[in-house]
Formats: sequence, structure tokens, C-alpha cells
Amino acid sequence: MIRSNEATAILLAPHPWDPAPWAAAIRAADPQRRLLIGAAPDPAAIGYALVWKPPAGTLAQLPRLRAIFSLGAGADHLLTDPALPDVPLVRVVNPDLTQRMTEWVVLQVLAHHRQQQRYHRQQAARLWKELPQPAASEVRVGIMGMGALGRDSAEVLQRLGFDVAGWSRRPVAMAGVTSFHSADQLDAFLARTDILVSLLPLTPETRGILSMALFNKLAKDGKLGGPVLINAGRGALQVEADIVAAIETGVLIGASLDVFAPEPLDPSSPLWTMPNVAITPHAAAASTAEALIPPLLRQIADFEAGKPLANLIDRSARY
Repeated sequence: MIRSNEATAILLAPHPWDPAPWAAAIRAADPQRRLLIGAAPDPAAIGYALVWKPPAGTLAQLPRLRAIFSLGAGADHLLTDPALPDVPLVRVVNPDLTQRMTEWVVLQVLAHHRQQQRYHRQQAARLWKELPQPAASEVRVGIMGMGALGRDSAEVLQRLGFDVAGWSRRPVAMAGVTSFHSADQLDAFLARTDILVSLLPLTPETRGILSMALFNKLAKDGKLGGPVLINAGRGALQVEADIVAAIETGVLIGASLDVFAPEPLDPSSPLWTMPNVAITPHAAAASTAEALIPPLLRQIADFEAGKPLANLIDRSARY
């Protein structure tokens, strides 16, 4: 239950997004709740911070803060703040966000599997030519990162007939999906993967993991003629120069990339015009305030009623 001395106002700071739709969703879901947007004129009133990429040190200025909610799926934008308050950190786990990510992952897997970019080029050249097409069961998809997003994508791809495996820090058991875990099993996972899907969080261990050293360990005997990279995790997971070099040398035959470091992707990057490379502007799981805010506010209400917060970020694991 709320004590009389506990702060209950919400600070909304979704930098660099427009706060208006987020504020409207909060007011619609909880019109009695005090809402402060951006700079906090009354920091002692704030009990909850709903944020995305707040400037370092900002949250440390809130003396009665009770919990921090990330408005996106990642936690790295919070954990890089050396002055981050020692309060619970909550990440978004939402069916709408999960559905959108799964749609994007499945779209990209199918586009590479069904050679859609080659058909687009043939269409532009008015060329009528059927391309050889392996069955989905002959194509091995490997998903790095088996949290809520990875598991949902794995389930749908497995239902479509793909040979799906997952790799994660700890074992994750799923019917019909081959499980690999830990650094000891990474090479075996890569060696059986034709289409690599990265949904990893950004941690010190995963930064730069999508590099030439890793690409060289992907399967070379697959039905697609070479491996494909799909990344919708974090931009800092990938080494952009290595992706370019891997595609130029045939180590990779294609890629779909939704995230970059930095963003937006530099207009001079060769990735924009490389064949069999799809670029999207960090839009894979662009959920809406209307979908994300009501369950988040229910969490706050439950917390104030004495229930524990769900979907907590593990500071030691960094996700």
C-alpha cells in the first residue's frame, strides 16, 4: 500500500521521441496521476520515471524515485549511466511489441529464403526466370537471444517448417527448437546456421559480437549458397565494416539490418546499396504508446498495492 510519504507522480522523458502520444496515453489510462514531462520542476514528487535514453545523471536528481521503466525493449541506455539510482529497473515485455518484432524477423527470413531481392532485380530488368528454391525444412535458422522476442520468433519460424535452433546465455528449452547455450556451445550453434538472427541484448560480452570472426564460423554447406545475417537487437552488437567486407567477399550472401551504431546509418555507408541487403530505420518493433502504457500503469498500480514488479532488469546480467 502507498504510504503518505511516498512519491507517486510520473516523470515522462522519452527522448528523442515526441512525448505527446505517451502523455495522452498516460492521461487516458490514469487521469488522476500527476504527470511531469521532460525537465522535472518538482523532483521530490516523482516516484516513477518512464524514460528512453535519459541524459546521464538525470535520474539521480530524483530523491524519492521508486522505479524506472524503460520505454523500449533494451536496458543498455540506462545501465551506461554511472549515477543510475539504486531502484528497480523494469523493461518492456508486451504482446504488441513481441508481435511486431516477430513479424519483422519472419519477413526478413522469408525474404532471404524466397530470394525476394533477386526477384525484385529480375522484375526491374523484365526478366522472367524461376530461381531454385529449397524447402523451409532444408534451411537452418539460428536465433541468438532466446528471451521473449527470440522465443516467439522461434515458435513461428518452426511452425513454418524451418529447422530452428536457439543460442542463449542459459539453457532455454522449446519444443521443436534445438537449444544451445553458453560460450562453449556457440561454435556448434554457428556451424549449423544458414540464417543467423540476432536479438541479443547489448552487454560487455555481446558488444561487437557480430564480426568477421563469427561470420566465418557460420555454415558453408547450406541450401541458400551461403549464410545470411539478420540483426534487430542492438546496433553496437555488429561491426559494420566486417559486415560490408563479409558481403563483398561472399562470407555472407545477404543481410537484413534494423539497428546501427550510431543511428541513423550514415548516408555514405556502402550497406545502403549492396545487393541482398535490407535496411530498416530501427522500426522492427516500433510499438505504440497506446499499446505499451496501459499495462505499464497497471504494474505501477499493482506495485502500490504491495505486489512485486515484473520484468525486472538484472543489473549484473545487464538485461
